[in-house]
Amino acid sequence: MNKILTILLFLSFFSGWAQEGKYVVFFKDKAGTPHSIENPSTFLSAKSVARREKQNIAITDQDLPVDPSYVASLASIGAEALYTSRWFNCALVEVTDDKLPAIEAQAFVMSTTYVAPATGVSGGRIKKIKEKKESSADLENFVQLEMIGLDDLHEEGYDAAGITIGVFDSGFEGVDLTDAFVSLRDEDRIKDWFDFVGKGENVYQYDAHGSEVLSIMAAELDGSYRGGAYGANYLLYVTEDVASEFRVEEYNWLFAAERADSAGVDIINSSLGYNLFDDPAMNYEPSQMDGQTAVVTRAAAIALTKGIVVVVSAGNDGGNSWNIINPPADADGVLAVGAVASTGGLASFSSVGPSADGRIKPDVVAMGSSVSIVKSNGSLGVQSGTSEAAPLIASLAAGVWQAFPDLSAEEVYSLIINSGSLAQNPDNQRGYGLPHYVIIKSLLNVISAVDDEMGAADFLIYPNPAKDELIVEGNESFTAKAKIQVMDVMGRVSLDAEIAFESPNYSRAIDISRLSAGTYLLRVITADRTFQFRFMKK
Repeated sequence: MNKILTILLFLSFFSGWAQEGKYVVFFKDKAGTPHSIENPSTFLSAKSVARREKQNIAITDQDLPVDPSYVASLASIGAEALYTSRWFNCALVEVTDDKLPAIEAQAFVMSTTYVAPATGVSGGRIKKIKEKKESSADLENFVQLEMIGLDDLHEEGYDAAGITIGVFDSGFEGVDLTDAFVSLRDEDRIKDWFDFVGKGENVYQYDAHGSEVLSIMAAELDGSYRGGAYGANYLLYVTEDVASEFRVEEYNWLFAAERADSAGVDIINSSLGYNLFDDPAMNYEPSQMDGQTAVVTRAAAIALTKGIVVVVSAGNDGGNSWNIINPPADADGVLAVGAVASTGGLASFSSVGPSADGRIKPDVVAMGSSVSIVKSNGSLGVQSGTSEAAPLIASLAAGVWQAFPDLSAEEVYSLIINSGSLAQNPDNQRGYGLPHYVIIKSLLNVISAVDDEMGAADFLIYPNPAKDELIVEGNESFTAKAKIQVMDVMGRVSLDAEIAFESPNYSRAIDISRLSAGTYLLRVITADRTFQFRFMKK
């Protein structure tokens, strides 16, 4: 009896201990930030600012760093911030739960949310389906390049030089040592690196997944292997904890995206996805794959608004009960990449769509079965997964952007999906199909010919990109009826209407809500002239 009482007292005492964990603290405002949108050089690199200027993207309050006095106040309570987020206006802190009431009582705090146990806690991570084969024979990666025209890009001299690609993954073992990445190291093209899991500078540890993903883009090995974007600059960020699966990894992705944005990244490649966690209370439901719910999805969506192309793996759940895409693949406007075999057939493991709100997903596909990679020890091997398909599409985006530097991020996205083998009849297994550089070139030739003919001082069209409505505004000196045609980039008429421009209303709204996302041509046909415009449908 006394022994039982002793145990109960011990358990009662133990349960009273404060439990330490990681929490995200959201702030109400940025009232005291020392930064300003008029002087972005204090929080954005010149390259980041230039990317926005080139694409007419305004710097807003969302870009401003958090109020440092809020972070200091949290520290005084005992919650030292590990990272802060400009976009979400929050801080990730490690703190005991008995301090939460004091934190939530602060006037500047909007809310808190639990995201992970304290540092050092490991768990049984829920593994994704993955196939792996190895070969001692020399392997060439020509087939995976040829399928989407990366070989054509290379023949034309485009190696993605000058383009910066951020790679978010679980570790980059061997990248600092193996011969496959000698040029990357010697030419100082690894521009930034950080371990958001361990909060340190060493990214060349933990896991080889990131190394293999990077090799598909950046590796060169004895003339027998050449990555799809072998001339690009790279940012290497560890955001994935291989020991466990908690929501904090979504926030790591967010912090990495903001750092990449500040560093001037052009393209983010993320072969990661989040749906099920070690703590079931954190799990997402299929109904939440709506492009607006998951933390990492919302982070990816914001990255798009900064003029960044975001390429992500669709997921490897095609053969199990989940079956569908994983966040952030559900974000509208990200290039969610499914996997096909060298024959073009859909890989059995490739996650499918649609998104919960009915959008086509994945967006495109690339070779994801038996993809040639360079392993962390420098030898050649074969790996399968949508993780391997995504970096091929990121390489295509990088090469296209180098070849056509005046494109916006939205235009790169639109051209890639519209060049797909299923562009005229997309489905929720392969999306818009296999994109191809040669088709992209042909689409751009059509668009360039139209641009040369514009001379449209009599008209304005806006907004551009447009979602549901496109406004066509005539000059006050122009009063006449005109025929309006909207055509896709292959010249097919998608919309036909007749409108009148007359006082006092020289503007007319054109309903484009039924059009699929992509690049379109608008013709305004009058009695004696035809005006042509290019616009993007979101």
